[in-house]
Amino acid sequence: MNDLFPGRQARIETLKSALEQRILILDGAAGTFIQGYELDEAGYRGDRFADWSEEIKGNNDILILSRPEIITEMHQAYLDAGADIIETNTFSATTIAQADYAMEDLAYELNVEGARLAREAADAVSTPDRPRFVAGAIGPTNRTASISPDVNDPGKRNVDFDTLAKTYADGARGLIEGGADFILIETIFDTLNAKAAIYGVKELFDELGFEIPIALSVTITDQSGRTLSGQTTEAFWNAVRHAKPLFVGVNCALGPDLMRPYVAELSRIANCYVSAYPNAGLPNAFGEYDETPEMMTMHLREWAESGLLNVVGGCCGTTPAHIKAYADNISTIAPRKIAKPETAMRLSGLEAFALAG
Repeated sequence: MNDLFPGRQARIETLKSALEQRILILDGAAGTFIQGYELDEAGYRGDRFADWSEEIKGNNDILILSRPEIITEMHQAYLDAGADIIETNTFSATTIAQADYAMEDLAYELNVEGARLAREAADAVSTPDRPRFVAGAIGPTNRTASISPDVNDPGKRNVDFDTLAKTYADGARGLIEGGADFILIETIFDTLNAKAAIYGVKELFDELGFEIPIALSVTITDQSGRTLSGQTTEAFWNAVRHAKPLFVGVNCALGPDLMRPYVAELSRIANCYVSAYPNAGLPNAFGEYDETPEMMTMHLREWAESGLLNVVGGCCGTTPAHIKAYADNISTIAPRKIAKPETAMRLSGLEAFALAG
C-alpha cells in the first residue's frame, strides 16, 4: 500500500533539505512541562479513566487521552519558542511500559492520538518558509534485553528480542497512522533493545509498502562513557549504522558539559546528521535541574560553532525558555557537514586496528 497521509513524503524531503541548510531546533522535556501542572491522581484520570482499577498518576502518556489539552498546550509552547521539530508525547506508549498501569491495550491508541495531536499543532503554525515537523517518539521501555533483573541469576531476562520488536512495531504503526514524519528511537540504554526496535520498525515498513526515516538517540549513562549495557559511543554507532538513520545523537542522563565528548565522537564517525539534547545539568539534592537557558546555550553554541551539530534540543529539566534561547542563538550557525561514508568507515577501521594493537 502507499502512504495515504497527506503531504508526509513532501515534508520528509523538506526536512532533509532543511537539515542541509541549518541547525534544526528540537523541543524540550515533556515531563518537566507536565510537572508544572502539579496533577494529582484525579488530574491524570480525567473523565475517561475516573474509575480505572489501578493508580495512574505519573503516567504522562495517558494524558494524551485523559487531558489532551495539556499535551496540545505543551506542543504549542515549544513551537512558539522556536522548535522546528516536536516529539510526540509517547515515550512510554508501549504495551510493555503501559502494563505497569494495566493499560497495555491502550498503547496503540496512545500512539495514534499522540501523533495526531502533535501533527495538528505543527500544521497550525507551519508556513512554506518555516515548516514544522513531528518526531514519533519511542522510548526504550522499562525492560532490558541485555541485563539480568536478578543479580543472583546473570542469565535471566524479563523480556526477549521478539517481544520487544513487536511492541516497537506496534507503537510505530500508530505513530505513522497519526501523522509522524519520522520515528525517533530515543534514550537508548541497551543496544539490543535498539536493534529490536530497528528490526520491528523495518519489518513494519515492509508490511506497509513504504517507509519513513528513522532517527536514533543513545544515552551515555555516566562519566564512564558507556551505555548501561556497556558500549562506548563508537561501538554503539557501529552496532546500529546498518539502520541508515536520518540522524543519530545523544540525549538524557548528562548535562552539556559532561555530554560533549560523546557528541563529538559521534560527529567524527557518523555518516549521517548528528543530534544532541542534554539534560539541564545533573539533578540536585531535590531531584531538580539547575542549568538555566543561558548556561545551556553557552555550551551548545560552542558545540555548534565547532561543527558538531545538526539538531539540538533539550531533555530532562529543559523548558520552552531553553528552546527559545537555542532558537535565538544557535539556529543561525552553519550545520555540521556529514563525512563521506568511506571516510567515516576508514577512520573507524584505523581506530579499531590501533585498539587491537
